[in-house]
Amino acid sequence: MWATLSSETKGRDTYEEPDPLRTAFQLDRDRLLHSVGFRKLKHKTHLALGRGHRRTRATHALEVAQIARTLARGLRLNEDLVEAIALGHDVGNTAFGQAGEIALSTFIESGFRHEEHSLRVVEFLENHGAGLNLTWEVRDGIVHHRPDGPLPATLEGCAVRLADDIATATRDLADAVASGTLRPSDLPREAVAVLGETPEQQLATVVTDVVASTADHPELALSPAVEEALAALVDAVRTCLAASTEVQHEANRAIHCLTSLGLYFEQHADRLPPTADDTTQRVVDLVAGLTDRDAVREFERLFLPTS
Repeated sequence: MWATLSSETKGRDTYEEPDPLRTAFQLDRDRLLHSVGFRKLKHKTHLALGRGHRRTRATHALEVAQIARTLARGLRLNEDLVEAIALGHDVGNTAFGQAGEIALSTFIESGFRHEEHSLRVVEFLENHGAGLNLTWEVRDGIVHHRPDGPLPATLEGCAVRLADDIATATRDLADAVASGTLRPSDLPREAVAVLGETPEQQLATVVTDVVASTADHPELALSPAVEEALAALVDAVRTCLAASTEVQHEANRAIHCLTSLGLYFEQHADRLPPTADDTTQRVVDLVAGLTDRDAVREFERLFLPTS
């Protein structure tokens, strides 16, 4: 009903002849799926719950895409546009989850925001500086997917934004319980009574509620009861993560690793890729592009003595 039609896209920065088999949004989805930035997400942490308990950004991106497509199908939105935005929304994320964003904020006065860097990745850093030449709608959805920023221009972008929140809340909760960081008894009982006992029940409740609450309105929304319950679960997870010594120690180690790498390359700019950008931007581009493994290996190479 309110779907964004690929035939009405605002287009790409550089004109391309239409693909004979795929719509513009299908083409964007495929470009993102095969991009270097997306492949790196397999080795970047989304959530670290101490040693041995991690979820990767690739897993998170696929979970967001699945939830967003379910919302899109229930609301008759453009599933291809939703999937493209979901696959690309985190390609600018750093290694080590939230800790990486904290580390790189050391080098940017306004702070490092991964959604802005995701846009930079798809517009400038992919294809050796040529970018992916994505449609305007996909880029808008990527840069506006965070809940503390402006709304996306399309309902498909709003669906990904909401799916990102839902995936983070339900899967972070499941991981926290599975790792022993959070006990089921620590969860607010009122929220559990509304959403369900298991992560599967909670996810189904929230997604069904979005479709039911939005069906007759051109704006994605949750019912007040479900929105309040979901917020309570998110607060419970955040509280337990903040109180976990193991989680905080792991985050501090990650911040130290990436900050040290950034400072090193800031002082050795001749070792940065030669681009037209200033030194700080080149440092951020390099460090943000490292996977967890790359960052640890580089740290060992630069700062640890050989045996």
